[in-house]
Amino acid sequence: MGSAGARARRLLAAQGKAEDAVACLRRAVALDPERASAWTALGNLLELTGDHAGAQAAHSQSLTAALKNPQLLEAAALLNEGKLAPAESLLRDYLKRSPNDVAAIRMLAELGTRLSRYEDAEHLLSRALELTPDFAPARYNLALVLHRRNRSAEALAHLEQLLAEEPNNPGYLSLKAAALSHVGEYAGAADLYERLLGDFPNQPKVWMSYGHALKTLGRRAACEAAYLRAIAQAPTFGEVWWSLANLKTFAFTPEQIAAMRAALDTGEQLPPEDRFHLAFALGKALEDAGDSAQAFACYAQANAWRREQLDYRADETTRHLQRSAATFTPAFFAARTGWGHDAPDPIFIVGLPRAGSTLIEQILASHSAVEGTHELPDVIALATRLGGRKRAHDPTRYPEMLAELSPEDFAALGREYLERTRVQRKTDKPRFIDKMPNNFQHVGLIHLMLPNAIIVDARRHPLGCCFSGFKQHFARGQAFTYSLEDIGHYYRDYVDLMAHFDAVLPGRVHRVYYERMIENFEMEVRALLDACRLPFEPGCLRFSRTSARCAPPVPSRCAARSTVTASTSGVRSNPISTRSRQRWVRHSPATPYDAARLQHPALKIYRPHIRLYG
Repeated sequence: MGSAGARARRLLAAQGKAEDAVACLRRAVALDPERASAWTALGNLLELTGDHAGAQAAHSQSLTAALKNPQLLEAAALLNEGKLAPAESLLRDYLKRSPNDVAAIRMLAELGTRLSRYEDAEHLLSRALELTPDFAPARYNLALVLHRRNRSAEALAHLEQLLAEEPNNPGYLSLKAAALSHVGEYAGAADLYERLLGDFPNQPKVWMSYGHALKTLGRRAACEAAYLRAIAQAPTFGEVWWSLANLKTFAFTPEQIAAMRAALDTGEQLPPEDRFHLAFALGKALEDAGDSAQAFACYAQANAWRREQLDYRADETTRHLQRSAATFTPAFFAARTGWGHDAPDPIFIVGLPRAGSTLIEQILASHSAVEGTHELPDVIALATRLGGRKRAHDPTRYPEMLAELSPEDFAALGREYLERTRVQRKTDKPRFIDKMPNNFQHVGLIHLMLPNAIIVDARRHPLGCCFSGFKQHFARGQAFTYSLEDIGHYYRDYVDLMAHFDAVLPGRVHRVYYERMIENFEMEVRALLDACRLPFEPGCLRFSRTSARCAPPVPSRCAARSTVTASTSGVRSNPISTRSRQRWVRHSPATPYDAARLQHPALKIYRPHIRLYG
């Protein structure tokens, strides 16, 4: 950066004194409040330490320091105070008169990012860099926006450019590690987190991120150690407690359970994110300890707290899926026979979360011709773009607008999907898995753009599946899981839509029932491989070995496997088990599979579907 403050920050960081570096930068900006580079360095460092509010304020001050125009100073002040609507009005008015002011463009992009208008922010930041290619803060902001838009490979290209100038910038390194994880380069991400922790050892959020990378690499002991290090530094850090619980195999001690209770007892002093994460974790610990009543109470409270933060509308999901069924008629598909890209590469595993998709993925990824990836967001991204929706509750033209597309359009969509997902493929195997469960909503689009792709529906008993989702906090998405009523409606909508596709595209979707898989394992595996047009291989029956690194003599037959879903540790440590099958029964007055005695009012939603399981 060239400033004394930045040089001091790098020197102190190298000595592992993050707190001193922050103090040094605070002194620098106090002595010279107009030093924009020092404010930016302070913001990056505060972001690394987990002080997001402080980082946001520092970045806002960096904008202020770079400005002299009174109107932009006012807009920066409004941004700093969180008054986004008047700030937006001021900035748009200013840019009408000065459309090439890069500071104003970046400010408007910052506002868009805070409102999750990532497409708008991307366009603005790209424009700022066209005008001023050396504008490093705008390039960093663009990398962040691209990463949040699931385009981490592009984000990495910008970060490499930034790191060429500042190879030790902690903000750049932290974002690069996150982006590497997103494209499946978990070993590289772990190496970067180790490097950051060497300079900043007292950063619980970095320890947690490091633990996440280690988890996907299957390094369980090191992962647990990283999470525990984070807890030692921040005992009320709810997300890391939940990360431990989410390993599924970690046994909490009575002392750790007491620590979680004590953290929750701090009440309103605890930030909402810490509260609901702690309640989910405590519920898991109490369930493992056999205290089902208290465990359910914790899960119910955790979900209620999380649901308060979300604007999920079950009726919107129902209407959207009904519109899909109305669009995708037999005549609609018949008129488009033979359209799309003919590549047979993808195997889509769809359904609900916690329905056994990780088990199916591990079985298939044990085949010599199949590579496992993870839950890829690319089909959803394509559907969102086609619908023209920019914000959550905006109207969307999807899927009706698919009627307007030509054979070439669908072929182009298929090619685009394959190109977008190529970064996730680390081997030369001809087939790969996309296990995004929500893709069940896009079976019609998948069929039209990739008619030779395989679609597998992972289904589980409605009570087992829905209760498992209710116990789970998801890192992102799956907003329907934080209420038994919402989950019930979602399950019903899912079953109805899949029944529709069974009717209009007979045999197109291969369904795997979790309960049948664990009862008749080899028979179901053989049927799955037949449906995927794959020859039987005995290794698919020994799939739990797939998650470990192969011995050197057979590198081409088995690559290192990294799995990142909630089921990862359970599948690795206990691949076939009936223990989780009826775990919901502990929390219900009913006998197994007996809907008649289920008393919770939400569970009546599930009853029509229990007949599927006899």
